[in-house]
Amino acid sequence: MPGVAFRTRKISIRVSPDAKRLLQTAASASRRSLSEFVLESALARAAETLPDRQRFGLDADAWAAFQAALDAPPRSLPRLRRLLSEPSVFEDPAPQ
Repeated sequence: MPGVAFRTRKISIRVSPDAKRLLQTAASASRRSLSEFVLESALARAAETLPDRQRFGLDADAWAAFQAALDAPPRSLPRLRRLLSEPSVFEDPAPQ
């Protein structure tokens, strides 16, 4: 069957009794097996998490602006420069 992915790998996880009971209750309410419910839930969460970390699309004008921002020289930020030149509160004071 084209487009069908066969499940050939196994993932094992350990959960507390309360977590398993909650997952089983949710699976039952969804009319799914525990495995189906956990897999579908995990895949949905993965799909929510990854898109902004994999790629993003820009039209031609936005791409040109993005490239211009990358190519532009850094702005002068005097307050940041001063902050970074001062000793950190986490550093030992210089011996006197």
